[in-house]
Amino acid sequence: MAHLRPVILIAQPHLAPLLPILAMQYDVMGLWEEAGRARLGEAEILVTAGEFRLDRDMLAAMTRLRLIACFTVGYDGVDLDWARAHGIAVSHAGDANAEDVADHAIGLILAHRRQIVSGDRALRAGEWLPGGKTITRSIAGTRLGIIGMGSIGIAIAARADALRMTTRWWGPRDKPGLAWPRSDSLAALAAESDILVVAARATDDNRGMISAAILDALGPDGLLVNVARGRLVDEDALIDALHAGRLGGAALDVYAQEPTDPARWADVPHCILTPHTGGATDAAVAQMAQMLLANIRAFVAEEPLPNRVL
Repeated sequence: MAHLRPVILIAQPHLAPLLPILAMQYDVMGLWEEAGRARLGEAEILVTAGEFRLDRDMLAAMTRLRLIACFTVGYDGVDLDWARAHGIAVSHAGDANAEDVADHAIGLILAHRRQIVSGDRALRAGEWLPGGKTITRSIAGTRLGIIGMGSIGIAIAARADALRMTTRWWGPRDKPGLAWPRSDSLAALAAESDILVVAARATDDNRGMISAAILDALGPDGLLVNVARGRLVDEDALIDALHAGRLGGAALDVYAQEPTDPARWADVPHCILTPHTGGATDAAVAQMAQMLLANIRAFVAEEPLPNRVL
């Protein structure tokens, strides 16, 4: 049974802005502080950014833990089998940032295909000369492939329709009600696409699914866009393909290790990089905070969690 004023621990320092919000109703501390770590055995709720793996030894010390509340939409850092075995509920932020992530994916496509970033750099470097004209690639008629047709994938496809793209998708389960056709396999989707967008949820089964073979199927004129999780892509294979010209380009918002080492990308050609900001908008973060509060309130009141994963 939950206490009326349970102890809540927040796992990552970048979630520190949640402290004053939660402190108005709950006994809350950060795990990056000694005082917070000292209360592991008292905490009933752990607030975490769902992409971060939780330390098993730390969880074992949290003998009163009953809820892992992910501030984020993703929860791939939470071992659901472990949580289920220990009777611990898991909540997340639902689809709070799906529309914003879709906007970012389209922005990356436009930035790469229309050379917006390189054009800005060229102008500032004085490389726009009289008589010179850069010819970029039109978006209309582009064959777009989307991996993962959840709320983000659907939002990307709807935007692609407005941009006059032709969209196909692939995921492990068919969804007959969708307006866009499903390819027979991931490899087939890559071969059928000019642009391949990764929008799938990360699981233990799909790590490195964007392999060297998939990149080769996408080909020397193809563009890979990743707004999902970095570990879905074999990053070494991606960098090799870009260097060798076997892949036309990449536009990435997520990486195998975050923050990614800038030196890793210093000489990689034909790529646009953003620092995992796809879903980090003012509106999305505010919505995530409200959903977190709703999940915690429901837990304390022993009511069904509005955004329950487990």
